[in-house]
Amino acid sequence: MSKRVMRFAIVSALLFANIAYPQQYPMLDAASGRLVQKYQQSSCEQLWQERAAKKGAPHSPGEEKVIQAMRNDPQMRAEFINRVAAPIANKMFECGMIP
Repeated sequence: MSKRVMRFAIVSALLFANIAYPQQYPMLDAASGRLVQKYQQSSCEQLWQERAAKKGAPHSPGEEKVIQAMRNDPQMRAEFINRVAAPIANKMFECGMIP
């Protein structure tokens, strides 16, 4: 019985935390999710080709908006890096893009 009560309390606390503290950066959620998904779903060959093709290419207006927001908000920038760094670095390592 006490295990059920404890589980209920933990689940309730987690749900309350999500409701009480909504996502602070919804734009960041979308951008980081798309970027991580792109790296996870792309083959190494696709990433190499894209890297070669994008040198010096301008960003889309949506990307520019997110980039500017991160330049103006160091906390947002840190949160973005925390979300995308590990998945991207792992993929780049697998593909030989970093040592």
